[in-house]
Amino acid sequence: MGESIYKVLELIGTSENSWEEAAKNAVDKAGRSLRDLRVAEIVKLDMKVENNVVVAFRARVNVSFKFEGE
Repeated sequence: MGESIYKVLELIGTSENSWEEAAKNAVDKAGRSLRDLRVAEIVKLDMKVENNVVVAFRARVNVSFKFEGE
């Protein structure tokens, strides 16, 4: 079995509804342009607040995928 290398990208997903949906949005969007996604790790959760009201949930997500460079 050969050795594999994986690359990790940090993404920020957003949602008006929940942190779970924000994280899912980040992974779904990454999956449209990256192949072989392996692991998604939630690094940080926060919220956007306007006029004392939460208007968005944000999830910072590290996503790894198999690197096929030379």
